[in-house]
Amino acid sequence: MSVAQIAQGRVARPARRAAQRDWMFIVSLVLFGLVALAAIVGPWLAPYDPDQLYAGPVNGAASLDHLFGTDDVGRDILSRVLVGGGASVFAPIAIVILSTLSGASIALVAAWFGGVARGVIARVIDVIFAIPGLVLAVLAVAMFGKGLAAPVVALSIAYIPVVARLTQTAASRELGKPYIAALRIQGVSSLAICFRHLIPALVPVVAAQAAVGFGYAMLDLAAISFLGLGQQPPAADWGSMIASGQASILSGAPEQSLFPSILVVITILAVGIIGARVTVWAEGKEQ
Repeated sequence: MSVAQIAQGRVARPARRAAQRDWMFIVSLVLFGLVALAAIVGPWLAPYDPDQLYAGPVNGAASLDHLFGTDDVGRDILSRVLVGGGASVFAPIAIVILSTLSGASIALVAAWFGGVARGVIARVIDVIFAIPGLVLAVLAVAMFGKGLAAPVVALSIAYIPVVARLTQTAASRELGKPYIAALRIQGVSSLAICFRHLIPALVPVVAAQAAVGFGYAMLDLAAISFLGLGQQPPAADWGSMIASGQASILSGAPEQSLFPSILVVITILAVGIIGARVTVWAEGKEQ
């Protein structure tokens, strides 16, 4: 183990031991894994065609033939939930990936070079940060049309400032540590310091923020679909299913809105707990 590694305290064993003892973390991982797996293989697991009208009775209750019941036009809710999971889960993941890569890259440039670069980046981030993500997504839909593509790109841009500010703060703190100065004195190249030491040290912080960002992205996309600006009928999407089932709730058939809502809440809670635990372990590791 090198001097730099000792100074950074990069030892994975405490985090692994903490994970093994934390049942909420384990349950959250399992739940999110099951949701992600269902989203991947959902189209093959769906017992019915998700767009098949009158596959069962209108607003039918849960039964052996339709485990989640049927919606207001007789479509199988379980099939639509399984097929709609792809867009509902992986669109937020795409937003998190795009915003995290962009925000972290910008933050590293600002923290490393400082001066004018940091000032210009800070002003650009302030401008983007002033526009709420949901408003930006609605404007993107108005300009480029309904669907998921425009909201995904718009929300990715809207989330960049949050990632950039957090990463820049963490990167500046890391660059001020003695082991970085020691590496520079030893003649280690800037690229080596950045990719071998700085970026690995920032991974826990960025991962925790990505988990939090996933929850916000999922909620925002569900809201976009709820407003009728996301996935368009007859395509299945959890947000649009919740919106379509509003009228049925008053008639005593809440299944169409209930099951997608439960899945949204479970997924966000699971990812939020995972992100919170990663943050705690990262802070303990730094100390």
